[in-house]
Amino acid sequence: FFGSIAFQFIEAERRNQAPRPENSNNMAATPSLPTKLIGEFIGTFLLIFTVGCNVLSANAVWGGVSIACVLMVSIYALGGISGANFNPAVTLSLALSEAAGGAGMDWKTAGMYMGVQTLAGMSAAASYSLLFWDTFNLSPAAGRGFLSAGACEFFYTFMLCFVVLNVAVAKNKPNGFYGLAIGFVIVAGAYGAGAVSGGCFNPAVALGIDLSSARQGFGWSIYYTLCEFVGATLASGLFYAVRPQDFGKDKSAGSALISEFVGTFVLVLTVGLNVLGSSKAGAYSIAASLMCMIYALGDISGAHFNPAVTIAILVSGRCEADLPPARAGAYMGCQVAGALLAAGVYTLIYKGESFALTPGAQFGYPEAAFVELIFTFVLCYVVLGVAVSRTTKDITMFGLAIGACVTVGGNAIGAISGGSLNPAVSIGLTAAGMYSGGSTIKSAIIYSLFELAGGAAAAATFKATHAVDLEDAAAKDPLKEAA
Repeated sequence: FFGSIAFQFIEAERRNQAPRPENSNNMAATPSLPTKLIGEFIGTFLLIFTVGCNVLSANAVWGGVSIACVLMVSIYALGGISGANFNPAVTLSLALSEAAGGAGMDWKTAGMYMGVQTLAGMSAAASYSLLFWDTFNLSPAAGRGFLSAGACEFFYTFMLCFVVLNVAVAKNKPNGFYGLAIGFVIVAGAYGAGAVSGGCFNPAVALGIDLSSARQGFGWSIYYTLCEFVGATLASGLFYAVRPQDFGKDKSAGSALISEFVGTFVLVLTVGLNVLGSSKAGAYSIAASLMCMIYALGDISGAHFNPAVTIAILVSGRCEADLPPARAGAYMGCQVAGALLAAGVYTLIYKGESFALTPGAQFGYPEAAFVELIFTFVLCYVVLGVAVSRTTKDITMFGLAIGACVTVGGNAIGAISGGSLNPAVSIGLTAAGMYSGGSTIKSAIIYSLFELAGGAAAAATFKATHAVDLEDAAAKDPLKEAA
């Protein structure tokens, strides 16, 4: 799919040249099918060999980042050759997209891709096993059952395929962030869901690991693959729902609301799984989930995923046409609904376990409220600066900049307040905590009020520092133009 006309536009943008039409005699030759299959083999082999080396080296802290980065760099290196699927679930989502009338891949090619990816996975698993003279078995983590593991594989394979479809297949603006967005889905999933299922999100990974450790038991790869394929199917369905125009249908007003619901769901699910899994890189993983979903859905709804961000954009007055008060209210309702569902899901994954949203040890609500206001201000002010302002807007780095605010706040104030920075997160976590008996509604009210105040303060400050924007024509919807 990357070898299509989308890549011509991307390359043309990088070189400041006009893209050439598809039937141009000067257009670069399309890679042959054998070349594409070789590209898929190389990329899939590197991905799964990196997985094995990290696991067998017991690299708990940086393993997820290492795997995400090999996926990212391989996508940039081979995207223009094979489309850089490296994953049978991704290939399935592309085939389903084309079957529904959108862009994607025909079934015959998809079948060949899946076969090569599976072969590459088995080859990589055999290689790391010989290198270490050791292997590891595929199974849910101790104490986690097949439903919990299957849910993690389902949701994060869904996220991976959904991001691929939206940043690399959709008929939106050409972009240079596609590899970053796709690769860092692994960071989002590895540290939270990985503590439950092992974090495959890829049938070639699951089968390669399972076959290489067959002496220790075999069979989980079949179940994992089924869950991953179902996740890919859901990704294709929701891709259709948020981008009906890509399938020859009229654009729907409901697409933006679905976008806000799905993005907030993924964010809060990642928060919960990282906390319950005692992640060693929780803030970074949560930031990655936010960044990836912003890149995927920014041009649909603006990718707020946070009532404080919605309030900040509304109060800024720069997007009155695209974000009237009624739509802002609908956005916030969808954000809270997505957060509540995600909280229920992570509680079920952990068989009723949850956690309370409360100030940290040695701190009270005044301190927690103060830092939530400050760092929600940071998040909302950066959103306004990189996605709304005509002067400081960045069409490539906007998602990374916004996501990094979660890394900033999560590490800086996690020990003080928990680092929510988002009323939807606060409400979702409190609801789950109340179910398990550790939270009260007081936490959600205090946190949310100060987070909303942080958003309003960011808008007021933005009006003062970015007044130069008013000299231009009225800005359109925030993250839509940036995406």
